[in-house]
Amino acid sequence: MEVVNAIGRRKEAIARVYVSEGKGKIQVNNKDYKEYFPTGTLQYIVLQPLQLLEAAEKYDIKVNLAGGGIKGQAEALRLAIARALYSINPEDKTSLRAAGFVTRDPRTVERKKPGQKKARKKFQFSKR
Repeated sequence: MEVVNAIGRRKEAIARVYVSEGKGKIQVNNKDYKEYFPTGTLQYIVLQPLQLLEAAEKYDIKVNLAGGGIKGQAEALRLAIARALYSINPEDKTSLRAAGFVTRDPRTVERKKPGQKKARKKFQFSKR
């Protein structure tokens, strides 16, 4: 098997994933994923598609992550891993879709409007 690559995005985060056959090692920006994502919740998010397909020990994954916060990066990585897995084996796409790992979350930060404090918040109105 050659190296399969995929891209995942969430908010401002972009994850570029390179999947090859191996022993289940995940490297994020040249660090172990457990070092990069210190909390168990974020580690769980990253491993969700691999655990669903029981492929956690089959592939080595190298990741380039950029932009956004740590939660957005974890969710971008989950999408990228899911895309890489179903490009390796297209039959897995239905189970990944049923779990919600194939759909890109389109929600991003709303832009700030002129004459306002933030996107929705207004300056305090003074009658007198």
